[in-house]
Amino acid sequence: QVQLVESGGGLVQPGGSRRLTCVCDGRAFSSYAMAWFRQAPGKEREFVAALSWNGGTTYYDDSVKGRFIISRDNDKNTVYLQMNALKHEDTAVYYCAADHGPGFIDFASREKKDYDYWGRGTQVTVSS
Repeated sequence: QVQLVESGGGLVQPGGSRRLTCVCDGRAFSSYAMAWFRQAPGKEREFVAALSWNGGTTYYDDSVKGRFIISRDNDKNTVYLQMNALKHEDTAVYYCAADHGPGFIDFASREKKDYDYWGRGTQVTVSS
């Protein structure tokens, strides 16, 4: 079973920045598409950002495009989410997810159902 562990959450002021980190213990990490999702209280878990196995292709929800950057370091089995210009509505638990799929393809899904492994999440609260 692959484990994903998120970190970096916390309290941040509106307009501030935060970087989330997700470490994967799977030996095949470099072949996985990876994504970040988030879930606010009383809402469904929603797509935030995703990237292909080598980071060559990235996808963003319109609500974060231009503010968030997803990246990965395959040597460290790690994926990042750099969050800038944070807004109150970005407050949520952020989850890292891995899609083992066929591996090494230039694509990453926006759909929760396509991801096989999930972390436990890290809380991000945007408040003054």
